[in-house]
Amino acid sequence: MKVAIVTGASSGIGRSAAIEIAKRGTGVILTYGNNPRGGLETVAAIEKEGGRAVALPLDVGETGAFAAFRDTVADVLRDTWQRDTFDYLVNNAGASEASLIEDTTEETFDRLTRVLLKGPYFLTQRLLPLMADGGAIVNTSSSSVAAAGLEPGYSAYASMKGGLVVLTRYMAKEFSTRGIRVNAVSPGPTRTRLGDDAFTRFPEVVPALAARTALGRVGEPDDIGAVIATLVSDESRWVTAQNIEVSGGFNL
Repeated sequence: MKVAIVTGASSGIGRSAAIEIAKRGTGVILTYGNNPRGGLETVAAIEKEGGRAVALPLDVGETGAFAAFRDTVADVLRDTWQRDTFDYLVNNAGASEASLIEDTTEETFDRLTRVLLKGPYFLTQRLLPLMADGGAIVNTSSSSVAAAGLEPGYSAYASMKGGLVVLTRYMAKEFSTRGIRVNAVSPGPTRTRLGDDAFTRFPEVVPALAARTALGRVGEPDDIGAVIATLVSDESRWVTAQNIEVSGGFNL
């Protein structure tokens, strides 16, 4: 059985990706940050459909914990799937904070750097020795990196997500010698818990975002999760180094 690692899978896009990947017969190691209950709920949803999943805690902004996490992953692979490698990595865990450039503190900038760019960089580096040849990686970026339709306040967030798109291409180049494909997805406005449950707290923004979207609504986590599951699967075996916007035609 193939095995995937999905970070930030206690809710939203990560949860959907983990469930969609599991539906295709792949085992899932999923991580959660400050929402352990959500992680266990994702495991329960996967097991209800007959899949196998294990939830592990991980702060992607804390690189010092990555060595111990890798050791735990190796133990779980051996104990649960009788394997010493895994096949797919989805770097999805994230954080969002909006502020104008003139108001952005170094603390905010550094925190976003650690979670959105440094974390995926060094977590991938750390897990690479455990990854099987011929596998696949998907990095979750954002439509905020696009050249048009920018919203003031996302300079730091979008800069890190843009860096992740560049990193995706370099990973694809370097890991191609092992047959590992690397792609990014860039969701448009999607109903997730990011930004402190922003969609729940500010429902009035939804109609305006839907009006700017060609298909006439905001995204749902399952819209993105299905694409991530397809990208790691063999159906996408000839796709690498791409950033695929999954936004329903936002700002089209």
